[in-house]
Amino acid sequence: MIHLESVTQNNIDELLGLSVREDQRSFVSSVAESLAQAYVYSETAYPFAVYEDDTLVGFIMMGYYDVKQYYTLWKFLIDKRYQNQGYGRQALELGLAYIRGKFNSPDIYTGVAPGNTVAKNLYRSVGFQDTGLIECGMEEMKYSVTDANMENGIRIYS
Repeated sequence: MIHLESVTQNNIDELLGLSVREDQRSFVSSVAESLAQAYVYSETAYPFAVYEDDTLVGFIMMGYYDVKQYYTLWKFLIDKRYQNQGYGRQALELGLAYIRGKFNSPDIYTGVAPGNTVAKNLYRSVGFQDTGLIECGMEEMKYSVTDANMENGIRIYS
């Protein structure tokens, strides 16, 4: 079963070994870079290891963007060995549920690198919609907790 775990001294080395395919590297930050940002923004960054039972399959980091005063899906990757097995969608749903449950946020944003159609399609599949805004070279998408999203299989309880 897919679940999120905190980043600890017990899993950090394995987390640092996660990687994506060569053709995806320009779209995502490394786990090392993401954890450095989580350290600097420790008050507003929420990094997690993504596990399928006892197997580490990915990394997700949610955050709070103080400048715009909203919550974000900040970093996300599934290791190249575990892609196309449904883990990405499940992990994404857990990340959204974490923000909704902990902060009761009705909206969650993310940025997608232009050309990253796989990520964009995944985000759309759980209810993210394009906002039309491009900022810092990223296409902004917004997830709103609505009845329609609840019907898409995301059950978020506060």
